[in-house]
Amino acid sequence: MARRGLVKKATTVPVREDGTLRLAVVADTHSAPHPDAAKHLAAQRPHAILHAGDIGELGVLDRLAEIAPVFAVRGNIDERAPEVPDVLTLDVVAGASALLRILLVHIGVEGPRLRADVARLAASEEASLVVCGHSHVPFIGRDRGVGVFNPGSVGPRRFRLPILFGMIEVSPREVRLGHVDCETGASWSP
Repeated sequence: MARRGLVKKATTVPVREDGTLRLAVVADTHSAPHPDAAKHLAAQRPHAILHAGDIGELGVLDRLAEIAPVFAVRGNIDERAPEVPDVLTLDVVAGASALLRILLVHIGVEGPRLRADVARLAASEEASLVVCGHSHVPFIGRDRGVGVFNPGSVGPRRFRLPILFGMIEVSPREVRLGHVDCETGASWSP
């Protein structure tokens, strides 16, 4: 069955005519996204959704694709599926100009630092932002000159961690990163 909205190999994401782009970022759904995740994701009106791995049952991607096109990578719990790569590089573009290069991986950090292999890959891909999952810990930071963004997890709660997804908002003047609480739909900060 073809997965509606799942982007297989496309690597460019154009901004809208007004120069803006809203990307929702999820990770670690583990086959069981929070019951309110879809409602709160849809309320953000994203132009696309990035899934940073540990999808679980691939039908999760179909349900996300009902909201917006999905760019996904495989996590350590995911079975190999031809339509889900291990790593994906996405270029946010305005016409012929690249505004932001995102490296989407599942396991990207050790604590607050990029893993050495991911840092090397980000450098070779000339990525300005690494988006990852795995830890379930929401994080926005910089390491080795590269932005690092973990949206947290929209799947089953781990320990006392919040259930969150992330937002990447691109405008002609800036790129903003933030988190949204899956239970309330409100902006979240530590």
